[in-house]
Amino acid sequence: MGAPQLVVVKCGGNSDVNAAGICADVAGLVKEGHRLVVVHGGSAEIDRLAGELDVPQRRLVSPDGVSARHTDEATLAVVTLALAGSVKPKLVSELLGRGIPAVGLTGLDGGLVLTRRKKGQKAVVDGRTVVVRDDHSGRIEAVRGELIATLLAHGYVPVVSPPASDEHGAPVNADADRVAAALAAELDADQLVLLTGAAGVLADPDDEDSVLAGCEVTRAGAPGEFARGGMALKLVAAREALLGGVGQVTVADGRNEGAVGEALRGAGTDVRLTSRQQPDQEQELPGTDRE
Repeated sequence: MGAPQLVVVKCGGNSDVNAAGICADVAGLVKEGHRLVVVHGGSAEIDRLAGELDVPQRRLVSPDGVSARHTDEATLAVVTLALAGSVKPKLVSELLGRGIPAVGLTGLDGGLVLTRRKKGQKAVVDGRTVVVRDDHSGRIEAVRGELIATLLAHGYVPVVSPPASDEHGAPVNADADRVAAALAAELDADQLVLLTGAAGVLADPDDEDSVLAGCEVTRAGAPGEFARGGMALKLVAAREALLGGVGQVTVADGRNEGAVGEALRGAGTDVRLTSRQQPDQEQELPGTDRE
């Protein structure tokens, strides 16, 4: 892997992702001299807790076909409990148990992730495009990288997740992949690794062997022909990281032992910006916690 790198790792939140294995790999890389930031979601835990608390869940689908969780007030409470109260302590504990001084943070802490709450989101409901206005999610406007940089400089591994802060300091949901992308850009990371429950970006979502070695994303609008289901927001995040100056973005398999190291050695899908001319505007996409 050569010289020590600064790597932001997004640990996907679906039940197939091997979070303990990812922590073991992160620990090994830190001991080799690399600096790592872990960002996590928690879709499986959110769904489990929502069911246990009898909080109905709803998904919004944008006109471009991107699906994301609708965050009403009750769901925001569930998201906060699941990520800050369950998923994060497990990841921090796993790293501490391997001798790595991990620090758990949400986007609220120190105003780490600053957003502007969305006044409305376009979504397709019963075949019609409507504007949904009761969503407690925000569009990321800035991240305070100095907090993360200070922790990294003193040998800590930050473990970050939503919720974020809106313009009034209130908690809002934000997509964890896009949080990872914003942090990677702010920190001038060498690489962003998005770990998920698939081998990478698939040409055919029903064929595990159709993983693409490389995938181009547009500079604006719908992120490309392979942006299906939960992969769509990952490719949006990948684009934002690349536009922000991150050297390399990889979507890779989070189910395997050694997933981070494998991604740094070339496994998974290398995401690149297309060289084709694209429109300047970007479709408003639902952006919440997908993983």
